[in-house]
Amino acid sequence: MSISLFHKLNTCKLTFSQLVAIIRQTHHPIHTLPQQTQPPPSSHTSLDQTTTSTKLIHSSIQTGSHLPGKLAHAHVIKLSLQPSLLLYNNLLLMYAKLGELSYAQNLFDQMSQRNIVSYNSLISGYSRTGFYDKALYAFCEARVEGLLLDEYTYSGVLGVCGCTSDVTLGKAVHGLVIVSGLDGLVFMINSLIDMYSKCGRIGQARLLFETSVNVDDVSWNSLIAGYVRLRGYNEVFELVMRMHRSSYMLSTFTLGSVLKACCVKNLNCFGKMLHGYMVKLGLDFDVVVGTALLDMYAKTGNLTDAIRIFKCIPCQNDVMYNAMIARFLQMENICREYAQEALHLFCQMQRQGLKSSKFTFSSILKACIAVENLEVGKQIHAQICKNNLQSNEFIGTSLVDLYSFFGSIDDGLRCFNSTPKLDVVSWTSMVAGYVQNGQLENALLLFYQFLAYARKPDEFIISSVMGACAEMAAARSGEQIHGYALKSGVANVTIVQNSQICMYAKSGDIDSAQLTFQETKNPDVVSWTVMICSYAQHGFAMEALRLFELMTASGIQPNQITFLGVLTACSHGGLIEEGLRYLDQMKKDYGIAANVKHSACIVDLLGRAGRLQDAQKFIFDSGFKDDPVIWRALLGACRVHKDTAMGKRVAERVIELEPLAAASYVLLYNIYDDAGKEKPASEVRKLMQDRGVKKEPGISWIEVGNKVHTFLVDDRSHAMSQLIYSRLEDMLLKIKKISVNNEKPLLGISEAQLSGTIGMNYHSEKLAVTFGIISLPKSAPVRIMKNLRVCSDCHTTMKLISKVEKREIILRDTIRFHHFKDGFCSCKGYW
Repeated sequence: MSISLFHKLNTCKLTFSQLVAIIRQTHHPIHTLPQQTQPPPSSHTSLDQTTTSTKLIHSSIQTGSHLPGKLAHAHVIKLSLQPSLLLYNNLLLMYAKLGELSYAQNLFDQMSQRNIVSYNSLISGYSRTGFYDKALYAFCEARVEGLLLDEYTYSGVLGVCGCTSDVTLGKAVHGLVIVSGLDGLVFMINSLIDMYSKCGRIGQARLLFETSVNVDDVSWNSLIAGYVRLRGYNEVFELVMRMHRSSYMLSTFTLGSVLKACCVKNLNCFGKMLHGYMVKLGLDFDVVVGTALLDMYAKTGNLTDAIRIFKCIPCQNDVMYNAMIARFLQMENICREYAQEALHLFCQMQRQGLKSSKFTFSSILKACIAVENLEVGKQIHAQICKNNLQSNEFIGTSLVDLYSFFGSIDDGLRCFNSTPKLDVVSWTSMVAGYVQNGQLENALLLFYQFLAYARKPDEFIISSVMGACAEMAAARSGEQIHGYALKSGVANVTIVQNSQICMYAKSGDIDSAQLTFQETKNPDVVSWTVMICSYAQHGFAMEALRLFELMTASGIQPNQITFLGVLTACSHGGLIEEGLRYLDQMKKDYGIAANVKHSACIVDLLGRAGRLQDAQKFIFDSGFKDDPVIWRALLGACRVHKDTAMGKRVAERVIELEPLAAASYVLLYNIYDDAGKEKPASEVRKLMQDRGVKKEPGISWIEVGNKVHTFLVDDRSHAMSQLIYSRLEDMLLKIKKISVNNEKPLLGISEAQLSGTIGMNYHSEKLAVTFGIISLPKSAPVRIMKNLRVCSDCHTTMKLISKVEKREIILRDTIRFHHFKDGFCSCKGYW
């Protein structure tokens, strides 16, 4: 329609009455004018050109539609009219109000005559759209022109000072206001109070407020909003009471500001008093007040009251829906029930035709993750594309999170690459997605790409990439990331230090993890928990328990994971009484229910002591008798204590619960094999083949220099393969020679065990540790990682190598860390 209008303007000269008729016909298609032949333009038209143009321009400002004002401007240009200064100023105001600053500036430059109104429109337009430098330039130009500046000029530039927190310039403008004699105007006082408040100088704003004779409700509201912004809640409530006693009506703006102050949990009682006051005034059905109320109740944990308020408002708009959806999804761990409710509200919005913002879509994608429904997430993605919001960085980040959570990392990468404006949050989500899906090397490469773009890392992306280093046990890469954290100034942020503790601990460097923990100035529950779990995984049971006692004495409330670390420490340390006591303490003193992992620790603890019957009884009493994890813990104990009869029964139960898990078959095979029962062992292997159960290949890796070296069983693909095998054979022969020369078996290992060790296949951990001994200096510990549980033969070999080579060997398997030194292991033979 707009194209046809411009076509008419270009093909014929229309009178303003004809132009008005066309615009009315365009904007009110239901009430179309009857078809008739328009008379030719006459010279005696009675419609005043300037008045009609002004009306059309004002119509654009009021409706927010560019069309009427632009048509009027086009008509003026086409007829080569010489607009008056009034008409120019109205056009300038229209373009500034509608955000068309390039048109406004062009028009301003073409004006042969300008007054202070012209400059005020330009200053306010630039200030409103964030072009603060241009607004200040226009202000300086007005002063150079020698124009008499008015309160609107000063108000515009004071707004710029507030938005940029430039209190020095603000004070200079305040001086000009006083010199000009405008400091007594209430409009000017309000602008100054607002400027000082936004610059954080609330004391000066308060002084100005108290010493001014002329103040109105806007003055009160500006000062109250300033205190809310700076969290001066006591002053907020004191001002509200004074305002009420001074017979000023509390407006919806006032109440909305004060309710923000009531979002702190211990101040919600004041919010309830205000709620009662609003009901008395009949404002509780107001959309603005209602939104602030539901926000206040939701943020203070009263989500039920927030829902009740939402349902009471007769005409909910998109702002209320967005606020309610955001409140349902504001928690760190989103409740599935609340996520379902948020999705229901989103569907209501769609049915009512309400517009969803980028924040709505970003929030609702989190709900799809919480309810674990990828299909709904894809439908939301389609809605995002329909609304042309897919290139928004907030939504792009949420889409990456969605697809990463469901393992569709390629789709997440496509969303990442299609986002034109990538901020650090977007990069962090993609790095975290790679880590979450086990693509650790890609996570590191993406981080290096992030740095190549000269981006400054923040604490969250540093934390995510340290998580990748932790899972890879890449200590060298982790140290480099630590360096980036120091360089970026985020090394002392608690979230980074927590990830650093985890990274060093999982890389086998428990000393560096401990040092990082000691350097953490404000350790939170995560800091203590990570350190406790690290001690437990490394077999330092007493250190873990000592740290737990220190944590509780410091007033830090332990959580489920903290107690899991404590029980793991008791299990690995064989501390039966302590473990049972901590389990009881967890339930009674902290009200934390035991989950399957806690229960598996107790089964492992009892199994270590040989109390297999007690462990079995505990399983039936725990409430997790149908979970394979807890039975597998008992199966491991049966293997250690060579209880073939119970091992067979337990293995049958585990295989029944998890028929395709290779670990259960392997444990049962080892039980038979250790007992010398070849026939049952071969039957287990045949059963695996018949059912198509495949054992995951064992992989071991070691980081040397800046490269990770990976080994498989009987692997000869490494460049130093010949040297590795030669050195390994030399070490094994050296072990055998020392054992033969000793009267007593070496380290309590029998001759049969030793022969088995020498003749065993070349498992991946043997190759990795040999490569480490060749490549690393003698003073450096050899740290190797394995994706499976270390076998008995390799465990024995590591002890012997640590003895004869006088090297410390640190091996991480899926169960725990093994510290081999002088022929002994920190696990004491139980893992």
